[in-house]
Formats: sequence, structure tokens, C-alpha cells
Amino acid sequence: MAASHRSLLVVIALTAGASWAWRGHVAGKDGELLAERVQPGDIRMISSETCGWCTSARRWMKSEGVAFSECFIEKDAQCEEDFRARGGMGTPTLIVRGQTVVGFDRARIIDIIKKAEPSRQG
Repeated sequence: MAASHRSLLVVIALTAGASWAWRGHVAGKDGELLAERVQPGDIRMISSETCGWCTSARRWMKSEGVAFSECFIEKDAQCEEDFRARGGMGTPTLIVRGQTVVGFDRARIIDIIKKAEPSRQG
């Protein structure tokens, strides 16, 4: 029984490790795609100074070389007004080529960038 319990733990640990490595690989591919296709002005992040997800999004975009601008609702009245006008659901709120994304949803951001791509080439 102890051996099978140990085997199960090993399988769980290997699965968790592989999953974590895969997420890192996918995140890197996401970053490459965004860094290649995003131009200054394409992504604006409305943040809060106390938002942990905002910090994570900021660090990730900077580390991947993704162009973005950022404002803080506590420091900038226009930023707070934009946040409220977009429903004020939570931070980060990203404006990606004019579309609102609440939360740091890389898949949705990539989808918007990919769908907008043909119109930018013409």
C-alpha cells in the first residue's frame, strides 16, 4: 500500500511539474506573438496601485517586450473616469485596440490582436 501511495504522489508531482512547464512555454509563445504584433497604443492597462493581478500583468508584458501604456485609477482622474465608463468591474481593465478586457486574459488579448491584424495590414 505504501509503495502505491508513493507512486501516486510521484505521478501527481510529475504531472504538476509538466503542467507548470507547459504553462511557462505557452506564456512565452504568447509573449512572442504579442511582442511581434502589438504596436504602441494598441494596449492600455487601467490599473490600481493595490492590484496584484495588475502587477503580474505589468511584469509579464514588460518581460516579454509587449508595448503597452498604463494608468492608475488612484492617481489619474481621467483614468478613473475611463474605468467607470467601461463598467468599473475590476482591475486590470485592458483596452486592446478599442475592446475592453476585464482581467489579464492573455488568450482574449491574443484573439483580439489576431482578429484585428488583417485590417492593420491594408
